[in-house]
Amino acid sequence: MALALRVARFAAVPTNCWPRDRRRLLHLCSSDNRPKTFCSRNFSTKPEAAAPAQIKRNVAAEITSVGKVIYETGWDANKPLDKPQIQPTSSDSSPPPPKKPDDEKRKDLDTLKSKRDQMRDNMQDYIFTRYFNYVKNYDKVLEKNFPKAMQLYRVFFDGVKDFFGDMKRFLKIARIANDSPQGIRALNRQELELYMQMPRDMMKVAPALIGCSLPMVGYAFFPLVFWYPRSFLTAHFWTSQQRSEFQSYYMKRRLGNNKDVFRCLQAKLKATASHPKNSAFADILGQLGSGTHPTPEMLIDVKDIFADGPYSLLGMSRKHVRNLVNLHGLPSSIFKRHRLHEHAFLVHYMDQAITREGGVHNLTPEALRYSCYLRGLNPESLTSEAMIEWLRKWVKVSTSIQGEHITLFLHLPILLGYNHPNNWKTIYGKCPT
Repeated sequence: MALALRVARFAAVPTNCWPRDRRRLLHLCSSDNRPKTFCSRNFSTKPEAAAPAQIKRNVAAEITSVGKVIYETGWDANKPLDKPQIQPTSSDSSPPPPKKPDDEKRKDLDTLKSKRDQMRDNMQDYIFTRYFNYVKNYDKVLEKNFPKAMQLYRVFFDGVKDFFGDMKRFLKIARIANDSPQGIRALNRQELELYMQMPRDMMKVAPALIGCSLPMVGYAFFPLVFWYPRSFLTAHFWTSQQRSEFQSYYMKRRLGNNKDVFRCLQAKLKATASHPKNSAFADILGQLGSGTHPTPEMLIDVKDIFADGPYSLLGMSRKHVRNLVNLHGLPSSIFKRHRLHEHAFLVHYMDQAITREGGVHNLTPEALRYSCYLRGLNPESLTSEAMIEWLRKWVKVSTSIQGEHITLFLHLPILLGYNHPNNWKTIYGKCPT
């Protein structure tokens, strides 16, 4: 039955289409990708109808490929395509092609841009140069319009610069004194002077520097500081005239305590009646009362009387200690005896440093003046020879005593300078008769 139906189906196909359909059938049967089964739909389609569809697919593919190329190359209808440049090989000896007009235009644009940038830079340099010159010379303009204000400003600026320079040196010296096995003895004379003076200056000038640095208070505090420079400022901020005036002022205040200290020495003389050097020290006090001074040898001979008793540092009365503090120009505080002890040893180490550095005669005139001022002698109008002679007596006594004779050292301004003409003139305005 099935065979009869298959024969009838083949019989219904026209005879003229058999060879063509047979070739198609053989092609389908020989293909490995398609199944080897027969389908009536394959026989019913006509090969002539498939040709136009194949043509449409090829045209669409070509249009798609062309569009892809245009998209990748970025071709524009208004801009012609640039032909690829062929790099010349080493074997090709022909000269390079001339530059195109586009390159020349680009070069002209770059040149114009560089000139514009150069002109702008020159203008900026000119403006900034003029501005900086104006700022640099602005102090001259202010000095012309406000001479007194600019003078105070320069004095304050130079003073701050000197002050901070000495403060840096002081910190370095303090580090050396703390780290060295010898301690303060490892410092020279100038370092010892700065080590002794700088803490006082720092405490004195700190309120002025803090007040002037405040935003609104500084405008009112700055004139006040320069209105009272002796009270708020130190020698770093003083002019040469102010230094001379203030030094004379402080010297007169210090020498005004000479008589009080001398009276304290006389008052305690009876308390040392049992001491073997009592009579010798009484002669020294008699010389001071008569207008003369004892020799260094006489002072060294009676040094033991200052080791114990009423002339020792712990045995002196409060009035005696207060007068000594004022005599040496030390700041008043609760620990007055400690300040006297520290001051005496620092000056003693300075005397030892002077001896190590070659003696008093090697000091400069300025160092001679400061050394006399520090030890209680007014150096005003004194020659260098007179200052050297007086300092040699001081150093001879200072280097011949020990630590237990510290009060003898503290009384040296009286024992060696009480009747000096300069000191007497500073206190009473005339020389002793």
